[in-house]
Amino acid sequence: MQNPRCGFLILFIQLVSLISFYQYARQIRGEDNKTSAIEVDVGIILDLETNVGKVMNVSILLALADYHANASRGAIKIVPHFRDSKKDDVEATSAAIYLLKDVQVQAIFGPQMSTQTDFVIDLGNRIKVPIISPATSPSLSVKENPFFIRGALPSSSQTKAIAAIVRNYEWRQVVIIYEDSSYGTGIVPHLTDALLEINTLVSYRSVISPSASDDEILKELYNLNTKQTRVFVVHLQPYLASRLFLKAKEAGMMSSGYAWIMTDVLTSLLDSVDHSVIESSMQGVLGIKPYIPRSNELINYTRRWRKRFRQEYPDMDPVELNVYGLWAYDSITALTKAIAKVGTTIIPKFKKADTRENLTDLDALGTSEFGSLLLDSMQNTMLKTGLSGEFRIIDGELQLYPYEIVNIIGKGERSVGFWTEKDGISHKLKMNGKTAKSMNEQLAAIIWPGESTIVPRGWEIPTSGKKLRVGVPVKGGLEQFIKVEIDAKTQAVTANGFIPDVFKEVIQSLPYAIPYEFIPFPIDSPTSQDYDDLVNKVSSKEYDAVVGDVTILASRAKYVDFTLPFSESGISAVVPVRNDDRKNAWIFLKPLKSELWITTGGFFIFIGFVVWVLEHGVNKEFRGPKHKQVGMIFWFSFSTLVFAHRERVTSNFTRFVLIVWVFVVLVLTSSYTANLTSMLTVQQLQPSITDLNDLIKNGEYVGYQEGSFVKDVLKHMKFDSSKFRSYSTLEEYSDALSRGSKNGGVGAIVDELPYLRLFLNKYCRKYIMVGPTYKAAGFGFAFPKGSPLVPDVSRAVLQVMEGEFMNNIIQKWFGNETDCPKQDGMAIASSLTLDSFKGLFLIAGVSAGSALLLFFLIFLYQNREILATDDSVWQKLSAIANAFDKEKDNSNSMSEEQSEGNKIQTAMLFAESEASTEIFPHLPLQSPEIRISDGLGTSPALEGFSATEPGTPVHENITGTTEDR
Repeated sequence: MQNPRCGFLILFIQLVSLISFYQYARQIRGEDNKTSAIEVDVGIILDLETNVGKVMNVSILLALADYHANASRGAIKIVPHFRDSKKDDVEATSAAIYLLKDVQVQAIFGPQMSTQTDFVIDLGNRIKVPIISPATSPSLSVKENPFFIRGALPSSSQTKAIAAIVRNYEWRQVVIIYEDSSYGTGIVPHLTDALLEINTLVSYRSVISPSASDDEILKELYNLNTKQTRVFVVHLQPYLASRLFLKAKEAGMMSSGYAWIMTDVLTSLLDSVDHSVIESSMQGVLGIKPYIPRSNELINYTRRWRKRFRQEYPDMDPVELNVYGLWAYDSITALTKAIAKVGTTIIPKFKKADTRENLTDLDALGTSEFGSLLLDSMQNTMLKTGLSGEFRIIDGELQLYPYEIVNIIGKGERSVGFWTEKDGISHKLKMNGKTAKSMNEQLAAIIWPGESTIVPRGWEIPTSGKKLRVGVPVKGGLEQFIKVEIDAKTQAVTANGFIPDVFKEVIQSLPYAIPYEFIPFPIDSPTSQDYDDLVNKVSSKEYDAVVGDVTILASRAKYVDFTLPFSESGISAVVPVRNDDRKNAWIFLKPLKSELWITTGGFFIFIGFVVWVLEHGVNKEFRGPKHKQVGMIFWFSFSTLVFAHRERVTSNFTRFVLIVWVFVVLVLTSSYTANLTSMLTVQQLQPSITDLNDLIKNGEYVGYQEGSFVKDVLKHMKFDSSKFRSYSTLEEYSDALSRGSKNGGVGAIVDELPYLRLFLNKYCRKYIMVGPTYKAAGFGFAFPKGSPLVPDVSRAVLQVMEGEFMNNIIQKWFGNETDCPKQDGMAIASSLTLDSFKGLFLIAGVSAGSALLLFFLIFLYQNREILATDDSVWQKLSAIANAFDKEKDNSNSMSEEQSEGNKIQTAMLFAESEASTEIFPHLPLQSPEIRISDGLGTSPALEGFSATEPGTPVHENITGTTEDR
């Protein structure tokens, strides 16, 4: 049996051996107390004299404490080294050099200010140490500085949100009030561009020095109050902004009609502004700030932060946690994760530069290999559950947050809406931080300065007492449109006429009063000024507006803004009318053009000739002496004009030709009658010139209104400028047209439609409008580019034009046009041309020609034996002519007609015989000798459309026999 003491000793030795081996293993793994973890130095540069610096300082301490509390044993230890920049750029640079040279930190958080950060970034780029800064200046570029990581949103990211608010309320101009520092100037170009994208102008830029006195601020505010714009974007630090709003209240600029918008820095740090200033001088102001979603983690952290802040600064008044403190916490948290990810792959020490002479202090610092690895891990990182929300850094830039829009009410702020880059403005947000598309794109009800619920227009008439300077043209004629008079004693300017009356009614229709005064602008030959010069007075700021018969042109719209047109317009020409043709003794020839008359006459002769050829051999009416046959050709064809022909035709060819020709004659006579009737009954105002190109061809003079842009239009139409003559009154127009180009006048007046209609209303029976109408935009009121008056005046113009006032004012100045015949679209009868009847003549010609051709073919066939002889050509032609002239035997038809004729003649003979017995009883009763001539002699009496009396030739034969006996 073993000794118990020996067993105990063996166990003791084994226990001591195990403990010794464990301690040895820990030493090998570096887990002893002296080397329990690798330390990484991190520099922190803050302005600890500022509230923001103190807020971030506490957040950084809590972030590091949370990291170490949650880190496992043996994890990398992060050692912070805090330095105070004391609001000084040199101090910040000195602190950065100390941290890099003496401490050899592997990353730096800070500085806060952009001017301080600028040089520190250069150090980081050279030594390859990441610089994580909350500086917001857009001039600090992440792309140009590879070791710069922005831990806050740049101030340029909010410009689109501000522009969305401006567009939501349709403000056309804004004033930017910014601090005269790199912080203030950095946002200006970006905000200006964002406003230009929505067609809003920055009418004025007000620069406030951080060292400006209250009197200087008040003076600048009085200067702003003399301008039209009433929308102000304030980009100032809280201390300077609180002074500005106090003086704005004193200047009366926090009343109804004004709109103020604060940028994100001021809105996010609103808690640092004295509550008395907020309650007295900032009521109704709008502000934007990054949206921080509420969560349980944020609530718990806020409680911890307040406790730690009291511990760190027990003698300081309480300060609220802001977005910069949350971003500082998330930035340090992201940094700790990046350091943990890099791990112990490399010793966190600087690599010294090569030993050589003339090394600078910066070159002697060397470079950090650990920093490069840390940068790769830090440049693209994301905290899904960051205290500030979804904290994402991509390519070294913190990604855009939704912006919350707040309204300053009472002692604090009230949320009225949100903005995101994707969806714009919305009243509410979804749970994931995106705007709800189903919501209307409007903000909640806003209380504006002066406790007003009415949205400010964004502009007002300046309070400097100036009136709106309105330029009006002064010219010698056309006073119905505008007439300017100057009182000889008071020099007061008054304007009357159609256009001034419209302007006055428009101004009265506006929902606010606008004082104005007319300034005369002469437009006449001595001054050589025109309407373009008048419009240029607006662009040069000499006039605030122009009221007159000013046509809206693209060339003028480059320099001024026009309202909607209040009168239609266009360019046309007026020429004298011709004399009334109804008094012309030869008007009956007017319905047909000369070529149609000649063609018709030729066809009458041609058809007569064709009928004569077809009927000559078989119809005795077309035989006889030559003069009779020639007369028959003319008589028969022309008698068809009134369907008075009595001759009977026997040839089927002739009947076919006549059917077609009678139809042609019917159409011709109907058309002639209708056109002649129109010429004799319809009053016609025919222009002396129908095309303006005729004026150019004939070299005639053209008139236009003095000072009008029509002169340039005529030049564009290739008119010779030496043929231009300008006039000012309607009477001058009429006189020039009456005299004509050859007598010192013009052949036409080219002007805008309103003037020409007024002219024709007075001289409607002497002149007529001709040619095409060239479109123009019409008359409009001119204002400076970007003037906020233009939208309101345009709406008022529409309101006036839709009401009864416009009809009344037109009746007042231009009267009725019922006394003049309507000229637009009048149908003027013109002579008929040959083109309208070519088809008819073609059909008639082909028909007659075909019949004539077939007749000759048949005739030649019947007389082929003549052509077959050996006689000479002349003998053959003579034989053919004799055969044509020879009367043809038409026995079949003639026998029937003769039999019928004999019966009639016999019956009449016996009737007369009985009658003679009664009348002459002393004469012996005997049978009379009846002589009936051959069939050819009696048959013509029965031919034709209307026959002669059948008993006449028989009676003559009986009488002759009796006398012979």
